[in-house]
Amino acid sequence: MRAMVDDAAAAAATDVPTPAGLVLAPFRAARFTAAAGAAENLAALTSPPYDVIDDAGVTALEAADPHNVVRLILPKDRSAGEPGSRYARAAETLADWLGSGILARDDAPALYVYEEEQDGHRQRGLVGAVALADPDAGIILPHENTMAGPVSDRLALQQATRANLEPIFLLYEGGGETSRIVAETVATEPLLATVTDDRDPSQIGEGDSGGCVAHRIWALTEPATLVTIAADLLPRRAVIADGHHRYATYRHYQAERHAADDGPGPWDFGLTFLVDATVSGPQVHPIHRAVRGLSVAEAARRAEGAFAVRHLTTAGAAGSADVALLLDELAKAGQAGHAFAITDGRDAYLLTEPSAEVLARSLPADRSAAFRGLDVTVAHLTLISDVWGQEDKVGVVDYFHDAPAAIAAAAGGAGTALLLNPTPVAGVTAVAGAGERMPRKSTLFTPKPRTGLLIRLLDES
Repeated sequence: MRAMVDDAAAAAATDVPTPAGLVLAPFRAARFTAAAGAAENLAALTSPPYDVIDDAGVTALEAADPHNVVRLILPKDRSAGEPGSRYARAAETLADWLGSGILARDDAPALYVYEEEQDGHRQRGLVGAVALADPDAGIILPHENTMAGPVSDRLALQQATRANLEPIFLLYEGGGETSRIVAETVATEPLLATVTDDRDPSQIGEGDSGGCVAHRIWALTEPATLVTIAADLLPRRAVIADGHHRYATYRHYQAERHAADDGPGPWDFGLTFLVDATVSGPQVHPIHRAVRGLSVAEAARRAEGAFAVRHLTTAGAAGSADVALLLDELAKAGQAGHAFAITDGRDAYLLTEPSAEVLARSLPADRSAAFRGLDVTVAHLTLISDVWGQEDKVGVVDYFHDAPAAIAAAAGGAGTALLLNPTPVAGVTAVAGAGERMPRKSTLFTPKPRTGLLIRLLDES
């Protein structure tokens, strides 16, 4: 099996429909009800997305409530002797919750306005069913490649449950009628509201409110409003911010259904959170790297001549204040061009001004200027592969959402933490618009949509 899968190939062998443009269709969401304690306990019923939850997090979420949605998105096998039974178990759990009234579908199809607020930042958009499109159509553009394993896992789960259990996250450049309607709607009384702690569920301590996200949702069902939104979105295009594997899963499932002669149906759409990045978009954070087995002194030595290398004293201790100072130095240097910080928690160096010779040697000339101009591209192709001579694979280069974790991993593996500045949203959209993919784990968009607030069932009823 190939390590990488091309989601454009998902529908290549079948005659699947191509939408006329960006289409976001209303749907009847399945939501937790009063029988599940949704009014007073909705946070305990929901979870972060599946791909940010580790085993300890699954255990913590299961303990939070017997009906937590983690039992659907990350189910466990019935027993050690039944590998793969987790998918059937998720389907049985979903059917039980629907049959017993723990989950119930809304009466009318709707587009759902969804607002998240975290640390004073508000992100707003629409949750609906987006019409699936080949990337070559230029309607929904990926910016990262996908791995076969996660797609296979999510596909087996969708086949068993016949449901979109959590949305993908799309960004578009709007400022039109859709954004106006969203802004007007959030001034009214919401359909539901909750506050969640979106950190690793196993790492949440008492009295610490950091990471809390307020969620509010409204339902748009007025036909005239839905027509206005449809007309506004149709000529636009969107970029996948988060959920590349889920989108590939949508398209593989769509191809299967058409190959089985099922014809057009709900499988031609996928659950999506669509956000106007120019009006109320996400915050963008870097994803840092830890390169194992390469000491920071050796990493700095190899970088000399290819980069300007400056020794720093800001990471001399392991405290968070030192990390903050190091990231501040990195941010300042990044205003003038490519910049990277490397550290093992004791020594630290700032790498800037890559030479024109090393850039020309390491970056593919046939790729767009947008791709070649990304820090994360230079980090992987120029610094890690060319200058350091490291193979870019799991176990050699690992990924972390925060700098202290990357530094701790580097220290524990006699390695080097490679710290990056965030990739601008404009850079992501430019690369996607050129039909190219960024290196894996290039961006972290927050806040992420909460899983379990809205579920889409793939049936005709």
